[in-house]
Amino acid sequence: MVSRQPFYFGVDYYPEQWPEDRWATDAQWMAEAGFNLARLGEFAWVKMEPVEGRFDFSWLERAIATLSAHGLRVMLGTPTAAPPAWLATDHPGIFRVRKDGVRVAYGNRRGYCPTSREYRAATERIVGALAAHFAGHPALAAWQVDNEFGGLCYCSSCARSFHAWLEQRYGTLEELNRRWGTAFWGQVYDRWDEIPLPLDAGSAPNPGLALDYYRFSSAAYREYQQLQISLLRHFCPDVPILHNFQGGFDQEELNFFELAQPLDVAAWNNYPRTQWDMRAEVDANRMALSLDLMRGLKRAPFWITEQQAGPGGWEMVSVPPRPGELRLWAYQTIAHGAEAVLFFRWRTARFGTEQYWHGLLDHDGSRSRRYHEIQQMGREIARIRERLTGLETHARVAMLMSYDSRFAFNVQGNNPGFSYPHHFARIYNSFHARNVAVDVLPPEANLEGYQLVVAPSLHVLPEEIARNLRNYVRSGGILMVTMRSGVKNEFNAVVDERLPGLLADVCGVTVEEYDSLPPDAHNQLDFISPELAGAQVETSNWADILEPRGAVVVARYTRDYYAGKPAITLNHYGAGFAVYVGTDGDERLYNRLSDWLLDLAGVEPVLSAPPGVEICERCRGGTRLLFVLNHNHSVQQVELDGSYKDLLNGERLRGQVTVGALDVRVMEQEY
Repeated sequence: MVSRQPFYFGVDYYPEQWPEDRWATDAQWMAEAGFNLARLGEFAWVKMEPVEGRFDFSWLERAIATLSAHGLRVMLGTPTAAPPAWLATDHPGIFRVRKDGVRVAYGNRRGYCPTSREYRAATERIVGALAAHFAGHPALAAWQVDNEFGGLCYCSSCARSFHAWLEQRYGTLEELNRRWGTAFWGQVYDRWDEIPLPLDAGSAPNPGLALDYYRFSSAAYREYQQLQISLLRHFCPDVPILHNFQGGFDQEELNFFELAQPLDVAAWNNYPRTQWDMRAEVDANRMALSLDLMRGLKRAPFWITEQQAGPGGWEMVSVPPRPGELRLWAYQTIAHGAEAVLFFRWRTARFGTEQYWHGLLDHDGSRSRRYHEIQQMGREIARIRERLTGLETHARVAMLMSYDSRFAFNVQGNNPGFSYPHHFARIYNSFHARNVAVDVLPPEANLEGYQLVVAPSLHVLPEEIARNLRNYVRSGGILMVTMRSGVKNEFNAVVDERLPGLLADVCGVTVEEYDSLPPDAHNQLDFISPELAGAQVETSNWADILEPRGAVVVARYTRDYYAGKPAITLNHYGAGFAVYVGTDGDERLYNRLSDWLLDLAGVEPVLSAPPGVEICERCRGGTRLLFVLNHNHSVQQVELDGSYKDLLNGERLRGQVTVGALDVRVMEQEY
């Protein structure tokens, strides 16, 4: 493992897209903005290898020298997300085949097939040459592998690789046929090459096959990533390697926990507002959830490789960031664990698809209002840089995000109104709104030290994960499980026991029956427990009708043929408790449950704050930093719990403190 680097504050720069006589001005203005890192090269393959086997890194050497002369180090991206036209012409088979059977055409980016032998050979050639050339370069701070992995492929190369992957996983066709239940519809396979890909064929594919294809696709990208990691580590063993994950929590195709495992650092591209989300108000909860997922990928600080720098759009122009928002969004990433923040991009492109994806400089190269806002932040970062590394987030609540369950719901949604990511996010939001830190972890993670663990709709449940949860509760933990948990085994087959399957013992309950509610239909809950008493809460989408087997009833349904039947239960198991929530609902349900659960677990918020004010705590040794982030367009007041120093302006604070609209305070507690 490489050693940690200092806090980086920087920008994504594309010198190949601008005249060389402009580079020195750009570097000077970057230094004046307080930047100490620039990312280069991730889309410049054709500039590095203009003809197959002939390399030219001289322009990149000059660009790095120009940046270095102004105090900036560089992160180099391997350029494999954007192959040259000559490679596409010579090897058209390198591109992905979509689920509808159409092969992706050249002209965009990240269109390659990760299993293509020709593409892997070309990748090995360019990455090896790039790494060998810049090995030992004093300005090299990090490597970025590729750019924003994503996109499933259904080509003949992937079919062959999938068959080999299945043979390694199952050993024999007899075992595969048994696990997938291929006797259904007479789909028994006698040869590996008989197994189809889960294409659009007029009906849903075998659920076992479809889930395994998601797993295979993640494995294919991880193998392709490892090819690059091995080359980079061979030539540059002491330089950290990362990948910039696309979409954060919203990504639906790849298992980020698996892809992050061999990396030194997890990284994310953070775009709070783009043309695809034109809402005037940004959802700060959604950003926080993705940031906490990034921290959970390696249970360590992460990097932001692309932080929004202006309106973001391709064909359309998004709602521009209002004054203060860029700085606020960037500080939010640091509050959740970022140890590097790079803005995308430096100068707004005049050509190509992303002409309306604005940078810190406008199209004409002039410094925009956005530049000056980030320059202010650069001055602040310079004053507190040493305090921003080595910080830890001491979360006492963990939420378990299962990619297997998420993929299984992609295959079979269960109810048209139910969404696994939306269900997960609504529960997360209830904790985030209370300024309670949450770690987002895989279900197999070590749960020691967490006072409360939430496992939303843990649909696919292998025995080892069920055992992990039992041991956690038995040792004194508090677990909340929600509906549609324990339904499937690891092969995406429904379990041969009463639901919630392997969790029935720890939850002390079984599902007598379930109701998949039609759109716009609701039930209501009557809370039995006095701690939860109050106005009735509506539920939607799903209702597990529960039969307690040792658990006590917390809430009952009030409508339909199962009126009076249990909906939520609490079970004492070992030294801990397990809560089973058999229904779905909006924020009113999860707000009430989170208050109850936090009290039950003895978890206190960092500080109380008005709605829209986010407070994050990060610690190092005896040092405690509070990040107070006001996402409102109005001034807010926060009551402090002691004496603090505002690190951004030196002000000493106690009692009630004012936080300006779209403003930030970074405070260090004084003892």
